[in-house]
Amino acid sequence: MPHQFRLTTAAIILCGFVFAADKSGEFVEGDIKKLDAGAKTAVVKTADGTEHTIHFVKGTVVYGASDTATGAKDAFHGLTEGSHVAVHYTAHGTEKTAGEVDNIGKDGLEATQATITHIDRGAKTVAVKTADGTEETYRLTDKAAKHAGSDIAKGAEKGAKVTVYSTEEGGKKVIHFFKKTM
Repeated sequence: MPHQFRLTTAAIILCGFVFAADKSGEFVEGDIKKLDAGAKTAVVKTADGTEHTIHFVKGTVVYGASDTATGAKDAFHGLTEGSHVAVHYTAHGTEKTAGEVDNIGKDGLEATQATITHIDRGAKTVAVKTADGTEETYRLTDKAAKHAGSDIAKGAEKGAKVTVYSTEEGGKKVIHFFKKTM
């Protein structure tokens, strides 16, 4: 009996480590250094030089990439080596699987420099004022809303200067990703 108890306890502890290694809702920003169509992976190099291997799956959604016939058919939805991206992923151990990829480079999502004037987390909206004084309200995707809660909340949420990366969907501007600027 004591032997079975020790094995069961060891199994429970090991399972705990496996589940503890799973992370959801992580993201990385950087440039795509390498694409491997056979393995359906992209190597993303961040500003600090760290390289992350990201797996693309059938359910991976890409925003802001080229919508050409060739690009739409490949695993990377038109992303190319050199594309600047924000990758939202789930990690299982050391394997990172992309759920959403935002092309935030010059040929990607629309980039707007702005100052936050109001965040409504319940309605998932952000009101901003651009450099020319225009005030706009954007809807947040679920992932952008999460970042609004974690990234912007670290500083002065009202008055924070940000770069907003967005698309227009159904006549409304939608933020897919944003980051603080100095």
